[in-house]
Amino acid sequence: MTGIVIVGSGLGGYSLAREIRRLDRTVALTVVTADGGESYSKPMLSAAFAQGKDIAALIQKDADTMAAELDIQVLRRTRVVAIDRAAKVLRLADGGVVGYGRLVLALGADPRPYRVEGSEAVAVRTVNDLDDYALWRAGLVAGGRVLLIGAGLIGMEFANDLAIAGQRVSVVDPSPWPLGRLLPRQLGEELATALTGIGIDLHLGRSVARLAQGRATLDDGSEVAFDTILSAIGLVPRIALAAAAGLAVDKGIVVDRALRSSDPDIFAIGDCAQTEAGPLPFVAPLMAEAKALAATLAGGGATLKLPALPVVVKTPALPVAVCPPAAGAAGEWRIEGVGHDRKALYIGADGIPLGFALTGAATAERQALAKEMPDLL
Repeated sequence: MTGIVIVGSGLGGYSLAREIRRLDRTVALTVVTADGGESYSKPMLSAAFAQGKDIAALIQKDADTMAAELDIQVLRRTRVVAIDRAAKVLRLADGGVVGYGRLVLALGADPRPYRVEGSEAVAVRTVNDLDDYALWRAGLVAGGRVLLIGAGLIGMEFANDLAIAGQRVSVVDPSPWPLGRLLPRQLGEELATALTGIGIDLHLGRSVARLAQGRATLDDGSEVAFDTILSAIGLVPRIALAAAAGLAVDKGIVVDRALRSSDPDIFAIGDCAQTEAGPLPFVAPLMAEAKALAATLAGGGATLKLPALPVVVKTPALPVAVCPPAAGAAGEWRIEGVGHDRKALYIGADGIPLGFALTGAATAERQALAKEMPDLL
């Protein structure tokens, strides 16, 4: 088998397949996926429970429908164990092979491991795909106590969703305020106030010292009772397959502005890829990557260009929008507004805004402000 092979059927893999088909209806196109190959919106996983959406409702199209609509082959429940660059084949866990002309790695990322004393004896769940979500959702009980580890973007979205749905949520995070990497203190504290206002119990500036069945002991000696645990402490790009094949890797699979890896016939997209702007674990950059890479694979000379792309955090208790400054950018936050409705601009040393954070009614300014921010690429 030759043509284009995409490893991964998440948002990156299927978005790329759609974009390729808009430009080329004839090239042989195969998607190889370790899961069921369903098309679904991964960002909806952290907002589905309160909406009453079960697994069936989250699936937009099954693998057979995607294969028919895009005229592609979808190899489901098929795990790739090695890339043989010399032979230009993928080696599969079942002993088979899949040949490629050009290969795209849309592997995504794995949940960051969470380990403390006692964690090996307790079911600490993570939600990173539809299979994970189904397993975690099956363990929830009506009105149950959920211990959520991590007050970052995904953690806060899950916490808000669970609380609205009647779960009793406790959040533990070493940061002194929610979204500590994205928000300045004043806005983070407003978000904390809003979340406690809907019944979420925040243990900020704290970490779990040890776990036992139904009980977490924090580093200050206090205890939190739970029925289920969800860890949301971040993601780690999947680079092992690429590294074993000799491709250049760092935090992610290193790619150029054409999304090409150190092998001219292998590309990477989405959470597993590391562009010149670093890893970009959000939906908007991924969609831009899909358009640019499809044009390249269809014979064009497209290169990835990314304007500033604000991110909306799904926390209905207090709407939040952020456009973080580049990592390591020197500057300071300047904050306007009072209460829930606040605007924070991150101003560089030369007086030019490099990022922003908005809460409440101020989130309406996100698109206008984004035009004033420097491009990502």
